[in-house]
Amino acid sequence: MNEKLGPLPPDQTLGYRILDWCRDNLVQPDGEHQGERFVFTDEQAAFVTHFYGVDDRGEFTYRRAVLSRPKGWGKSPLLAALCCAELLGPVVYDGRDKHGEPIGRPQPSPLVQLAAVSEDQTANTYDLVKEMLTGPAERNHPGLDVGLTRTYSATGKLVQVTSNSKSREGQRTTFAVLDETHLWTPANGGDRLASVIRRNLAKMDGRSVETTNAFVPGEESVAEKSAEAAQKAREGKLRRNGLLYDHVEPPFEVDKTSERSILEALEYVYGDAKAWINFQRIIEEIWDPSTDPQDSDRFYFNMITAATDSWLSQPEWLGCQDSEKAIEPGDAITLGFDGSRSRVRGVTDATALIGCRVSDGHLFQIAVWEQPEGPAGEGWQVPTAEVLAAVEETFERYNVVGFYADPAKWEGHISTWEAKYGSRLQVKSSAGHPIEWWMTGGRASLTVRALEILHNAITDREMTHDGSFALTRHMLNARRRVGRTGITIAKEHPSSLRKIDAAIAATLAFKARMDALAAGVTQTKKKSRRLYRF
Repeated sequence: MNEKLGPLPPDQTLGYRILDWCRDNLVQPDGEHQGERFVFTDEQAAFVTHFYGVDDRGEFTYRRAVLSRPKGWGKSPLLAALCCAELLGPVVYDGRDKHGEPIGRPQPSPLVQLAAVSEDQTANTYDLVKEMLTGPAERNHPGLDVGLTRTYSATGKLVQVTSNSKSREGQRTTFAVLDETHLWTPANGGDRLASVIRRNLAKMDGRSVETTNAFVPGEESVAEKSAEAAQKAREGKLRRNGLLYDHVEPPFEVDKTSERSILEALEYVYGDAKAWINFQRIIEEIWDPSTDPQDSDRFYFNMITAATDSWLSQPEWLGCQDSEKAIEPGDAITLGFDGSRSRVRGVTDATALIGCRVSDGHLFQIAVWEQPEGPAGEGWQVPTAEVLAAVEETFERYNVVGFYADPAKWEGHISTWEAKYGSRLQVKSSAGHPIEWWMTGGRASLTVRALEILHNAITDREMTHDGSFALTRHMLNARRRVGRTGITIAKEHPSSLRKIDAAIAATLAFKARMDALAAGVTQTKKKSRRLYRF
């Protein structure tokens, strides 16, 4: 998400009890107000109210959360405060008061873990914990023992975690912080550590908060996988969600040559933190020739940019989004199709049908069929009958003037489409095969040119798209590869779960549209206004 959270009403969350407890027991750990009562910023407090949101039965809405903000926003003090509250505060739902607002009690046997992939990172946050617990907390909680590396309460403990994941298996963790998860990768064992912590939390009905700066796509970090889970939740592909995903980046394109544009972006992403952030210093860093532009995007604007071999960056693609445009029945459109079948091993590639309006080059997702995750995906096959119905109904609703399809594994169906629709298409892949378009082989050079045309249209903003989730995801999954005939696209590796089939289909649809324009095809015919959903 990219919209800032507002606070929940008091009758929907235990969060206000946590905020009150922190104010009464913790002190400001550093800065000009060091030693004074600790107070959350408004944005931090809103996050707390959502993370501790409860339903009518007193069940927490979220089992885990991701807080993605730029460097210096105040993630570490927030983490430290939540660790203290989970060790000592009223974090367990215990009914409601006379006003109907949730009340809480302390965890009976808390095990709070502050986890990172380096000792320095855990030490940074744990040092804040030690400072926060001096004073009121020690007086209000007899038996509290704040040590150099861990803290004991009368009934539990707070510890730092950076060791081998195997040594953590089976621990009775009630709450965990996963800090800076854009750094947790398979290379350093961060993915395994995250899995072990989450299994331990599940056993104890515990919860976690993950913090991160914008991740680098393609590194397979824990932060990237959490973002993918959040995206799938928005697409309705998860049977249960339970993930609070709070990510904020500028809602507009930042002009880095304009100080005003940079300031507006920084004020948005930093929010309340502007009280202590020196924006002029950050601008100097951004304009420093030695600063990598992608680093400034990630660390200061919290923008998820692109992997070094990405075909498109997220800003390039999202800059062309126009979800307000509507495709009307009878509009002249072209279609692109990329199909797949089942796999013996791994995850089946997606099957995608993408449309493009001839008049303005607006790409829109008609349907993308993808293998579900988990048990629902076992033995899954592309629903061929549904695909065939989608193609037929699209021809009924729109004036389809061109249709290019990669025939791999769909040769028979594409031959049927050519026999049924070929005569009505005004642009054809070839005289003998009006729909069949092989992406490889003898057409490799034409494929390279088709990809170049679409890429240029996107980067020059000479097209738009509907912002559909699957199409966007597949576009950003595409990796640039240099072949004998030029630049093509591919998955990051052949067995990757990150599919690009909708990107292939979009390329074919856009190529057909350019051929239609070259042939002078612009007219539309009125069709039924019946709506189809796939």
